[in-house]
Amino acid sequence: MSTAVVSIRVDAEVKERLDALSASTGRPAAYYVREALLEHLDELEYVHQLRGEAEAIRRGELQTISSDDLSAELFS
Repeated sequence: MSTAVVSIRVDAEVKERLDALSASTGRPAAYYVREALLEHLDELEYVHQLRGEAEAIRRGELQTISSDDLSAELFS
């Protein structure tokens, strides 16, 4: 697996917490940043996709059906 470097800025409190966790576990801070990113990236991508779809619906670019039609389709 090839790797790349990503630089981020965090406030001092987050940095202190990350440093304390790193010191108490002996793992580098980058390990925890990577773990947090991997844990939440799928969720962030999904939320971004949903927001995009909602905006497209508001603009009339995606076809929708009413909740009554959906209920009729599901329960008939």
